[in-house]
Amino acid sequence: MPRRHLRPAFQAPLLARSTVALAFAVALTACTAGPDFSPPAPPPVTRFTAHGDRIDTPSQHTVPGAAVTATWWTAFGCAPLDRTMRTALAHNDTLAAARASLAAAQEAQRAAAGALWPQLSLNGVAGRQKYGVSLFGPTHFVIPPFAYYTVGPQVSYVLDLAGAQRRTVERERALAGFRAAELAATRLAVTGNVFAHALAIAAARSELGVLGRIIANDRENLALVEKARTAGSATLPDLVSARSQLARDETLLPPLRQRVSVAAHALAMLSGAAPAAAAPPAMTLRDWRVPKDLPLTLPSRLVRSRPDILAAESQLHAASAAIGIAAAQRYPQITLSADTTQQALSPGGLFDAGGNAWAMAAGLAAPLFDGGTLRARQREAVDAYRASLADYRRTVLEAFTQVADVLRALQNDDAEVRAQRAARRTSADALALMRTSYREGAVGVQSVLDAERQLNQSELELVRARAQRLRDSALLYLALGGGESPGGG
Repeated sequence: MPRRHLRPAFQAPLLARSTVALAFAVALTACTAGPDFSPPAPPPVTRFTAHGDRIDTPSQHTVPGAAVTATWWTAFGCAPLDRTMRTALAHNDTLAAARASLAAAQEAQRAAAGALWPQLSLNGVAGRQKYGVSLFGPTHFVIPPFAYYTVGPQVSYVLDLAGAQRRTVERERALAGFRAAELAATRLAVTGNVFAHALAIAAARSELGVLGRIIANDRENLALVEKARTAGSATLPDLVSARSQLARDETLLPPLRQRVSVAAHALAMLSGAAPAAAAPPAMTLRDWRVPKDLPLTLPSRLVRSRPDILAAESQLHAASAAIGIAAAQRYPQITLSADTTQQALSPGGLFDAGGNAWAMAAGLAAPLFDGGTLRARQREAVDAYRASLADYRRTVLEAFTQVADVLRALQNDDAEVRAQRAARRTSADALALMRTSYREGAVGVQSVLDAERQLNQSELELVRARAQRLRDSALLYLALGGGESPGGG
């Protein structure tokens, strides 16, 4: 059958199938320029500290290999904290921005992957045209104005011979991985900040409770000195000293109240609310418990679970893919294209067999001389990879150092709490003895005031030591990755 009798409807699929088949055949034989990425090996260490990582105290001990859950804060048994945490995770704006950034990175990855496929489009033109009278020379042949119409599909495919587009997809995938790790790190930071501010409120309120008892004792002491002064057994300096002690202790109230306000405002912001809507959770340190079983992972596992390390690894992967992109740009690029078009001078003639036109083409573009630009860009990509590798190693070492610091701090925190409890008992016994001796006339009122001041200080220091142990316990969960995984939140 002569070609002119073929229907155009059969020609377009034929051209498209031929182009796609050729594209895939060539693509199957293509290579990919640049290095294939593999994650760096973790440091060859099996512990975080030089003297062992084990914690074994009367109140806490480590459980090697125990997993850190994403809701790590529930180990502290504080219901108001749990409610505050849920609110913050549901409404935090930084988390919302991180989720949107991850979604955008995933769409960028899909867009890059789409370029690996043949691109098919439909083109149509409707126009009117008039040629100039001098177009055909002195023949005075004139073509009157006419309308024209064209419509038809076009397919094109860039042969990814050197793998530039595949490396681009790889880079976008790595950047999406970075955003996923960044989201996990953001969630970890939000939960850590909520915990810190909630603990600050609880600790400040506990200190306010202790300070309230201290001020009540100061007033009792002042009344005692005033009575002794009236009886002639106390001097004016004794009275001034008692009043001064009461005034000094009362000055400690405003800073503690300010700490509560600042922490409450911070919790409101973390929960996506304005400071005017701040409603600090009603709690003291009595509402918290010290986690008895603390998780502990190996250093080799930490590098696969901590979000900031995974984010640095993803950036390193993206830098590796960029080397391949820069290398591939130095190779020739072949583009295949085909189109079939129906042409007519009226819409009704668009699908006549005689109006069919088609074309197939293969284009080649190869860099010959660029003044060293492409080589420089490849060297730039290699240097950027080396910088990312150094950043990755620094991130790993910083993570290990943070875990080591917290492990040692927890050992010292337990000793500090036990020492402060012993100091409080001793101070309470000393105060009772001084009060008995004062009533018997064996000591002066100043000795009673000194003993009272020592007990007051011991009470406050015990509250601070308990808060520090809770704070360091939370830091261990955070340092171990908080149970977060890329894409969580």
